[in-house]
Amino acid sequence: MIHNDDLNDQLGENHIGTSARTPLRSDAFDKSDDEKIALIKKDVESILTTLGLDLTDDSLKGTPNRVAKMFVKEIFGGLHPHKKPSSSTFDNKYKYGEMLVEKNITIYSTCEHHLLPIVGRAHVAYISNGTVVGLSKMNRIVDYFAKRPQVQERLTIQIVQELQKVLNTDDVACVIDAKHLCVNSRGIRDIESSTVTAEFGGKFKEDKVRREFLDYIKLDTTF
Repeated sequence: MIHNDDLNDQLGENHIGTSARTPLRSDAFDKSDDEKIALIKKDVESILTTLGLDLTDDSLKGTPNRVAKMFVKEIFGGLHPHKKPSSSTFDNKYKYGEMLVEKNITIYSTCEHHLLPIVGRAHVAYISNGTVVGLSKMNRIVDYFAKRPQVQERLTIQIVQELQKVLNTDDVACVIDAKHLCVNSRGIRDIESSTVTAEFGGKFKEDKVRREFLDYIKLDTTF
């Protein structure tokens, strides 16, 4: 018989996600940021104390508050819908009908299975159907969805779905190449490996268009 804890460990160790949507509770935003920071601070104090650390030490006494603020304000800030970047679109007055690629967008995210960093690059492309979006907005969309506990597959899908909605077109693609510190620094401790995920929508499902995109980003990967 497999116990729930054992099954959950198997899912986490194999980095298996359960949904393309971030699993949030209905009361996720009932508490203010300050209330969340106060509660998380107490939880971090408990963890460090359980580990045997002396929180009266000058180096450690501020750690619980720093971690709590970091969780709420920084690395998990993308959980809050109010922080989603506004994505104004513009008429494609240049009549540019070819692929637009924004590559090497830096990703800092957090693996939801071990709460360890995911660090890598995202490469995003779209083909305009009459509207365009500012280049910096593409970076901001990537950053917004990265700043939450994540599974790389879900992150890739969420970026594509958001840009499809913003641009009103299916012709969007995203490839992410990232290192997971839960693989690199623990478990198998393979410091060389990285994980590549891709989501292709609309015309990017066609071999020729997909190949053009991969040629742009110089990622010789077969999907």
